[in-house]
Amino acid sequence: MARAALRLGARALALLVLVSVAVLPLVSSDDGYKHCEGIVRGWADSSTGREKDGDKLSLKDLLFFLHIPRTGGRAYFHCFLKKLYTNAQECPRSYDKLRFDPSHPDCKLVVSHDDYSLTSKLPRERTSVVTILRNPVDRVFSTYEFLVEVAARFLVHPNLTSAKLMTTRVLTKSRAVSTLDIWPWKYLVPWMREDLFARRDARGIDQVHSSKKVKAYAYDVEDMVMPLHQYINDPVAHEIIHNGATFQITGLTNNSYFDGAHDVRHCVRKHPDLGRIVLEVAKNRLDQMLYVGLTEVHEESASLFAHMVGAQVLSQSGTLNLDLKEDLPSETDSHPSMVEHEDEETNEHLNNAHGWQNNEALNSTSDEHGKGNMTIGKLMEAYETCIAELRKVESSRRKISLKKVEARFPKEARKLVPEAILKQIISLNSLDMELYDHAKKIFTQEHLLMLKAQQSMVGQHRQLGEQKEGRISIIWSDGICSADGGLPWMVVFLGLGITTIIVLVTLAVMMRKRTSKLALTRIHEAVSRF
Repeated sequence: MARAALRLGARALALLVLVSVAVLPLVSSDDGYKHCEGIVRGWADSSTGREKDGDKLSLKDLLFFLHIPRTGGRAYFHCFLKKLYTNAQECPRSYDKLRFDPSHPDCKLVVSHDDYSLTSKLPRERTSVVTILRNPVDRVFSTYEFLVEVAARFLVHPNLTSAKLMTTRVLTKSRAVSTLDIWPWKYLVPWMREDLFARRDARGIDQVHSSKKVKAYAYDVEDMVMPLHQYINDPVAHEIIHNGATFQITGLTNNSYFDGAHDVRHCVRKHPDLGRIVLEVAKNRLDQMLYVGLTEVHEESASLFAHMVGAQVLSQSGTLNLDLKEDLPSETDSHPSMVEHEDEETNEHLNNAHGWQNNEALNSTSDEHGKGNMTIGKLMEAYETCIAELRKVESSRRKISLKKVEARFPKEARKLVPEAILKQIISLNSLDMELYDHAKKIFTQEHLLMLKAQQSMVGQHRQLGEQKEGRISIIWSDGICSADGGLPWMVVFLGLGITTIIVLVTLAVMMRKRTSKLALTRIHEAVSRF
């Protein structure tokens, strides 16, 4: 009887232990989720609404270009911002540590891969933020290709140790800023470089290699380069690359100035549904930015940047010459889609209520920065010339680097990527995908505003033409005739000249109406493609 009771008690105890083992993970898991939810919501509450200071469309004293990697921001820096700001006005770029005093009156421009948390070090009430977004799938591909290109440059060394030592010596001697000093490349390039050296060692340093896979599938030459499928699944990619735009715009990267960034990022990755909270903060940040561009519609984005940002920089420095005739598109222009919107965007800034009422400042021709008589048309011409040269240099350097790993990444190669890998990239970047859709909406709205402003300017041109016609009528009614009743030849030529001007103005108005409709159609088509 006693033994039976003991057996029954032992079984009950064992059952209790089993139930406890089964239930405890669920309880701890639930507690873990609630803990993470509290962390994420607490951060979101402290982040929401702090950016809504003043008018977002007016350029403030300090411009922060939040450069999301592989979005074309380097071209904007060299071909736009370096032409708009002097060297003295450009704050020493911060990269991973703040190296400048943002309160200094000459500090007007910050261009950095630093995330949004950098604004905590800047005078918020005097800072405007701009950025460019790219289709997340293309950005993952571009990051992969760039990493292979940069890491391959080190393969001139016999081994990894030699490459590291030589790099340290060169940088110490020259005091230059290397790609290895800049986030996120300071983490990503060494990761890819180490992998390239390991694969080279495995196949033999002097072994001549020629892989048929280079032609068949450029992203899976496993004996030469880390395959794409391995790259996207590596913990390093999960930490830095996937949803990188969302984390950078929310200031939650592993380079953040916010001490709790790691905890928030960890909770979002552990509980993906909490990412919705972070995404809403990112969308709000975009809504408050002075300018949001899109890599895929490059020409339209560049034109919008020139008019929303460039025109204000030039206006504040007194170097913008408002010559509307000069900025009108010409039929021989090689970039019609880029030029079509120039007048429209200039006129939007002239007519809105966002700090652009001072036409005297817009028409000023002072030469404070050596850019006197600058127009938006001239700025765009300079940009096009600059970016063409930049592309040549980058293309040449890219070819030389990729030869070392026999890798080729033509645009057509992406079409050969298996559907399963593409779907996985989309899934891993779900936050960035939705944020990109939001950016497209913002971009389209800005262009529509420009087109409406253009219609307003067309009306002003028409009114100007009517005023000219009225003046001609007054001249005739006053009887500007000779004593014998004939008209002097000078008056005849004057009348013919004025009539010709009226005809040309009328034709220009009609052409601008047609161009505006075509431009609006083109923008919708361009954005809808992505």
